[in-house]
Amino acid sequence: MFRRKLGVDLGTINVIIYQGGQIVLQEPSMVALTIEDERIVAIGQEARDMYGRHPEHIEVVRPLRDGVIADYEVTEAMLRHFFQKIGGRGRVFGGPQVMISVPYGVTSVERRAVHEAAIQAGAREAMLIHEPLAAAIGAGLPVKTPAGNMILNLGGGASEAAVIAMNGVVVADSARVGGMRLDEAIINYVRRKYSLIVGQPTAESIKIQIGAAINQPEELTMEVQGRDQVGGLPRTISISTSEVVEAISDTLATIAGVARSVLEKTPPELASDIIDRGVMITGGGALLRGIDEYITRMIGVPAYRADDPIVATAVGAGRALDDQALLKRMVTS
Repeated sequence: MFRRKLGVDLGTINVIIYQGGQIVLQEPSMVALTIEDERIVAIGQEARDMYGRHPEHIEVVRPLRDGVIADYEVTEAMLRHFFQKIGGRGRVFGGPQVMISVPYGVTSVERRAVHEAAIQAGAREAMLIHEPLAAAIGAGLPVKTPAGNMILNLGGGASEAAVIAMNGVVVADSARVGGMRLDEAIINYVRRKYSLIVGQPTAESIKIQIGAAINQPEELTMEVQGRDQVGGLPRTISISTSEVVEAISDTLATIAGVARSVLEKTPPELASDIIDRGVMITGGGALLRGIDEYITRMIGVPAYRADDPIVATAVGAGRALDDQALLKRMVTS
């Protein structure tokens, strides 16, 4: 109680907070504000419910883009709201100690923005941890050992692959391509093939309900409503799993390229460990049907999904706060 510790996955799609052995908050990284004076109207799930349905004087924004802060002030306000929501208002003993995940490829400016936003939002102390390391800890990989462990973290704004050993990242690569790019690919495919305009929430729904990385034994279909590109009137089409596979193939190839790039740069001793142990997939993208088989085909190394891939990064960030050896190493580096 005197030293609240929070592990925070500050994602493009969701903010997930881990405390005391459990997930205490999981809400969309979205904020609704007035266009004229930028006054905040709603944050999190409430803002997500307004997306695409709000009046003209309000806009709904994602303050994080490609895994990093795009709007500092809105991110700070969002974090403050979430910290207060899980901790109440009576913070007699100061703010929480926070470990926040950041993508591997962030610049020093982007790191500083995350750190300052957390402090301004009420954190007493803020530390940063690379997302692949946090995800590996949260997924239960033996990161303290000299043996190599490979993780592929598929987030909403970025995809990262890393080889981890001895509590550190040995080699890593990232691309600012993630779940939102898959949504965009579906939007473009539907517009190109059916001359139908659909929004991001609809594309995300298609991806979740019938989407897959490879063709599935069972072909699913879904009715999709949108606006006709030529006539401008509402129209309904039917789209299938195989069409979604075709729509997102190029984006998935880019993501697989990140994993392949890391394997090519991995020292031989660690590469043999990875061949034996396989590649762990975490993040929201891990829930895409057939993604493990797709990655296995593309890189030639067995890939498998973490037990609870969406929350792995937040769990790992929280657990890192209780690991003195890891904290000492992070401070010195």
